[in-house]
Amino acid sequence: MRTVIRGLGELCITAGLVLLLFVTYELWGTGRYTRQQQDQLNKELVKSWAAPRVTTEKVKLGAGLALIRIPRFGAKYHFVIIEGVELADLRKGPGHYPGSALPGALGNFVVSGHRTTYSAPFNRLGELKMGDRILIDTRDRQYVYKVTDRKIVKPTAVDVTDPVPFHPGRTATKHLITLTTCHPEYSAAQRMIVFGELSESIPRAAAGAGAKPAADRVSH
Repeated sequence: MRTVIRGLGELCITAGLVLLLFVTYELWGTGRYTRQQQDQLNKELVKSWAAPRVTTEKVKLGAGLALIRIPRFGAKYHFVIIEGVELADLRKGPGHYPGSALPGALGNFVVSGHRTTYSAPFNRLGELKMGDRILIDTRDRQYVYKVTDRKIVKPTAVDVTDPVPFHPGRTATKHLITLTTCHPEYSAAQRMIVFGELSESIPRAAAGAGAKPAADRVSH
């Protein structure tokens, strides 16, 4: 009996270590991968924004589209938004839903992101309050959106990505942003959705700070 109990104890310890290693990889290992990808994407974005404009140029899937910053999350919070929402895309950072509006355009600019792993870019969406700013920087412009609502929906509620959220087929009349992530943490049972509306568009300051804009001059 003592041998059995000792064996079970050793199995439990081994299982615990395996679980600890797995959790460590999920939280730290995946985050390291995303940070490496973000560094590379940022360099590529800087290079493309500095190059002469090509009017027919279209952002490729998996490439950087824009930069997102959310002042409530602190000065260090910034991510390159990827074009695409496939698993491989979202491992690099938050992804723009193809077919939804582009930054600043009429309609619904939809961005999805991980809440727990791969640097968890949307981990703190639940902290956003009405009126909080979401800053989106493109080659020439900074678009300032302000949070208007937050909802928890089922994963099947794909109508949040429509030009007019929850109203399929309706023609867009506003410039909107929609941020989506899993809810609750460590679960995909539901989705947390944050909605915002464009409040300001200003020239993006040409900066020596790479793709990071000098956007703090926008008033609160």
